[in-house]
Amino acid sequence: MRTLAITQNMTLDGSIEMVTDWFDPTVEAPDLMAESHRQDAEADGLLVGRQTFEDFRSFWPHQTEDATGITDYLNTVDKYVVSSTMTDPDWQNSTVLSGDVVDEVTALKNAEGKDIVVTGSISLCHTLIGAGLVDEYRLFVYPTVQGSGRRLFPAGLEIPTLRLVDTKAFELGVSLLRYRTV
Repeated sequence: MRTLAITQNMTLDGSIEMVTDWFDPTVEAPDLMAESHRQDAEADGLLVGRQTFEDFRSFWPHQTEDATGITDYLNTVDKYVVSSTMTDPDWQNSTVLSGDVVDEVTALKNAEGKDIVVTGSISLCHTLIGAGLVDEYRLFVYPTVQGSGRRLFPAGLEIPTLRLVDTKAFELGVSLLRYRTV
């Protein structure tokens, strides 16, 4: 079975929603980019909600001098967009998942392949977490406090035990915390 990993950038106070400008995906921090590319090499699927997909599609394919390599990765990885309204994703290697989210993602996890990564897509993350489909959390914690914004874990949710599998610190003060479900 494939690993479903939520990879999120978040503030120290737990926000994954960008209410302020604490995160810039085009920053070329070498050690942070190396970790990102390492994770990309282990994944062949990107799962996102419609809004995140549209945000990515309107920005990344149009970057012509992207030194981060994110454009190349996003143009080639298999992208799965969860949407009940989108019919044509209009980006190569993209598939719309319009059925029951839990069933569709379970089928993806049971298919042959590498990791499936979810990023952004707060509502989708809440659904996947609530359904018990997430195998790993990869949290890039930025040294900033935003004071507001939606969180990765919905209010009232309890996950009694997660196992810490890796930590890394990066030059920009960002920390990576990786947890697996038990």
